[in-house]
Amino acid sequence: MDLILASASPRRKELLAQIGVRFDVSPVDICEDVLSGESPEHYVQRLACEKALECFNHTDKTIPVLGSDTTVVLDTQIMGKPRDRSESLEMLLALSGRTHQVMTAVAVVTSERTDSVVVKTDVCFKELSREECESYWWTGEPLDKAGSYGIQGMGAVFVESIKGSYSSVVGLPLAETAQLLTRVNVPIWQSGKV
Repeated sequence: MDLILASASPRRKELLAQIGVRFDVSPVDICEDVLSGESPEHYVQRLACEKALECFNHTDKTIPVLGSDTTVVLDTQIMGKPRDRSESLEMLLALSGRTHQVMTAVAVVTSERTDSVVVKTDVCFKELSREECESYWWTGEPLDKAGSYGIQGMGAVFVESIKGSYSSVVGLPLAETAQLLTRVNVPIWQSGKV
C-alpha cells in the first residue's frame, strides 16, 4: 500500500484504481458547512485538506493521505448533496439549460508537506422537464451526488457538453492527482490488486 484515501466514495476508489495506485481506504467524517463569505474554490480546497489532515492525524504518518471534495457551482451558489427529493428537484431545475462549474479539490498530506489543487470544469445541461427530474430522483442516483447528478451514471443524459476534466466531474481529476502523487513518490500504473 502506497497511499491512504480519506474517502468512502466508490467513484474515487475506482478512479485511483484506474491509474494503478495501491491504496487503502480510511474515510473521515468532518463538518462540511460552508463558512460565511467563503468562495466555492476555497470551500472545496479547505474540505479536501481537512479530510486529508484528519485522516493523516490518525495514521502512523509514514504513508501519504489523499483527501478530495467535489462541489457544483451555479453562478456563485454552492450545490452540495441534496437533503431530500424537493432539494434535488430544485437543484436539477436550476441547472436546466445552463452551464455550471464542477470544482474538485485534491489534497495530499505527508509528514513534510500538504499539496493541493482545485480543478474547474464547465458542464452544460440540456433543458430538463420537471418529469425528467422527478423520474431521475426515483433512480436513487442523485442522493449522494453534489448538484444532484452523476455524470458517470444515468445523469449523463442531462449533459450536452463539458469543457475540462471529465474525471474531475466524476470526483477525482486524474492528471492533477497523478502529478500530486508523483511529488510525494507515490507510484501510479502499479499492476496487481489494489
